[in-house]
Amino acid sequence: MSVVIIGGNECMERRYKDLCKRHGCDAKVFCKFNTGMKSRIGSPDLMILFTHTVSHKMVQYALNETAPCTKVIRSHTSSIASLGRILEENA
Repeated sequence: MSVVIIGGNECMERRYKDLCKRHGCDAKVFCKFNTGMKSRIGSPDLMILFTHTVSHKMVQYALNETAPCTKVIRSHTSSIASLGRILEENA
């Protein structure tokens, strides 16, 4: 399963990827806006938006580039526990 995480804390990026790997998922993490984001997002199975730590503009950009088959989950908190719960329910 492929997962894209939008938002979160930069210092937690490695931990987000490790947790996704433990759940059998390939993850891409975008903590801040990058110009090459459009081509790097692709069409993941699951997109997680950490809404508290990301700008509204970045959320809108990510949602506009999302494939129709991608499941989108919004989470106000960007903690490892929150990500773990999301992955347990959806991966």
